[in-house]
Amino acid sequence: MNRQIVIATILYIVSVAILEIVIDIENPNSTIEKIGTIIVVGSILGYILNSYILSQKFNTEEKILHITKEIIHELKIPIATIKANIALLERNQKDNPKSIKRLERIKNSIIRLERLYQELVYSIKKGIHIIEKSRVDIKDIIYDRVNEFKLLNRNPFRLNLESCIIEIDKIGFEKMLDNIIDNAMKYSEKSSPITIVLKDGILSIEDRGVGICQTELIKIYDRYYQSNIKSSGSGIGLAIVKEYCDENGIKIWIDSQKGVGTKVSFDLSKLL
Repeated sequence: MNRQIVIATILYIVSVAILEIVIDIENPNSTIEKIGTIIVVGSILGYILNSYILSQKFNTEEKILHITKEIIHELKIPIATIKANIALLERNQKDNPKSIKRLERIKNSIIRLERLYQELVYSIKKGIHIIEKSRVDIKDIIYDRVNEFKLLNRNPFRLNLESCIIEIDKIGFEKMLDNIIDNAMKYSEKSSPITIVLKDGILSIEDRGVGICQTELIKIYDRYYQSNIKSSGSGIGLAIVKEYCDENGIKIWIDSQKGVGTKVSFDLSKLL
């Protein structure tokens, strides 16, 4: 049986016994004093129980965090080893174009693996509320993420970006950006351009894809909702984006028309 349940049961039995001793129905004149005693005793018992439960919860989180840190540390070693060996192989295979091409694919896979590693660290830190924020230029983040998506050899990108320095957690912003760009590509033809504009603290990502009708726009932030049921994915991307925006004071709005395309905009002015 769970120790917390046992302790809670014991405390309940003790409290009932105390109440039966304190309350004397034949002496109603002492009702106020007895009620006060009951409140004090109940508060003490409640404090003891809550302190025990919270301490157990804290100890569990500490253990999970310690184990997770060890796992994350171990992940860094093979990634670094693979990167070092790729560099050596590239020097030895300069005259072999096929080998160089294969090594390039391996290198790109390692980049994605490092990205997953960073997102794992971010998710763990977010779960225990220790996300660190820093001042970053959003223009640099956008260029970096677009270059990553270009490796997929899909949609062309049109960029018009001003410098925009804000205080934010970088990984969280990148995940939000990835969700929007991924959606824009997913619901567009391969040859259709994705336009990204950053001006006066407003970031917009626009596609010429299938678009969303007005009735669907109302439900677009609902978790697991997908406007196109035939598409792949879990349907939680925009829910995560909206949650992130709400937590960080970013205003988001979506303009879309069926068969024309979708434009997602973010007002970053509060973070400047």
